[in-house]
Amino acid sequence: MNSPALNSLDLAKRPEDTRVIVAMSGGVDSSVVAGLLKREGYDVVGVTLQLYDHGAATHRKGACCAGQDIHDARRVAEMLRIPHYVLDYEERFKEAVIADFADSYIAGRTPVPCVACNQTVKFADLLSTTMELGGDVMATGHYIASRRLAGRRAMFRPVDLSRDQSYFLFGTTPDQLERLRFPLGGMTKAEVREIARSLGLGIAEKSDSQDICFVPEGRYADVIERLRPGAAEPGDIVHLDGRVLGRHDGVIHYTIGQRRGIGVAAGEPLYVIDLDAEHARVVVGPRSALATHRLELSDVNWLGDGALDAIGADGIEVQARVRSTRPPRPAHLSVEDGTVIVELADGENGVAPGQACVFYDGEGAGARVLGGGVIAHAAHNREAEEALARLAGTAIAAA
Repeated sequence: MNSPALNSLDLAKRPEDTRVIVAMSGGVDSSVVAGLLKREGYDVVGVTLQLYDHGAATHRKGACCAGQDIHDARRVAEMLRIPHYVLDYEERFKEAVIADFADSYIAGRTPVPCVACNQTVKFADLLSTTMELGGDVMATGHYIASRRLAGRRAMFRPVDLSRDQSYFLFGTTPDQLERLRFPLGGMTKAEVREIARSLGLGIAEKSDSQDICFVPEGRYADVIERLRPGAAEPGDIVHLDGRVLGRHDGVIHYTIGQRRGIGVAAGEPLYVIDLDAEHARVVVGPRSALATHRLELSDVNWLGDGALDAIGADGIEVQARVRSTRPPRPAHLSVEDGTVIVELADGENGVAPGQACVFYDGEGAGARVLGGGVIAHAAHNREAEEALARLAGTAIAAA
């Protein structure tokens, strides 16, 4: 007897015999995924995570995983006639994502909470729930593609590069990829909205969610101060040349590369060059000091062929991204004494520890995601590095 042909989810089962757990956020993308899979005859179960409840954030435009969005997910599930569960993950989300977000800012780093959420709550905890519910795979509304390559699933940039979410998904492990499906990888956002209309989903015109979903109106410092009262230590605003230019109320109010709102006046445009949390210093300087070419990474997740260590000091040529809003740029990836190094060919400005660096085998749609890591150190130009080293070893007296 011949084995059944592969279905649209690359499983050797008939759709009606395949249970798919769909992570439904209440937005148009995940709702369309549920609708499409239901239309194809799959045994679809919707799951929505309640991650936080911050009062005004539950009703504000662009929020997700709370209040109105849970209601919208439930309404879509009812219309599609699929089972729907709401799971209370608030404590887990607070512990794994929000607390780490606050502690990272206090330490002078710039975290990417969506990466932490995907690595822990969504693609670890929720995948376990998928297995408990008897799911064969879990499907999400992320704009990313995956398919089998050389005997295992690999991850690729989607057709709609303006919606590419690979920057936030680099931490997805090979084992997780085997159990995840991303049906929207070959579609544009416009096509997804049109499908939502054809399915009669009331959320077809709903606005997209924001990256930092738990920060009302983008005021992240307010969230940090509420979670860690008194943790924002005042200190000096110091120029790279050692001059004390003023005072600040805590490094959490600043990001590397920032120009506006620094709080000091000078005869030249100043940018935040470094956040020295240990000494409660905000270090400022000229734009030229922001240029970064060499990155040292930690917590690297490798999705390419072979072992990461096998790349060695000679390294390989890749395309790398240090921000979700920027396209991949030419870079060189190597492993030196166990440390993963990325050399950016053209350099980048305003690169901060805590951000992600993701690398690919190309730059366009369909490029393979080779992996990524957290930026542990972003080396400035030689002059700036020497100035920062002097400051780190100097007790600066206030002017």
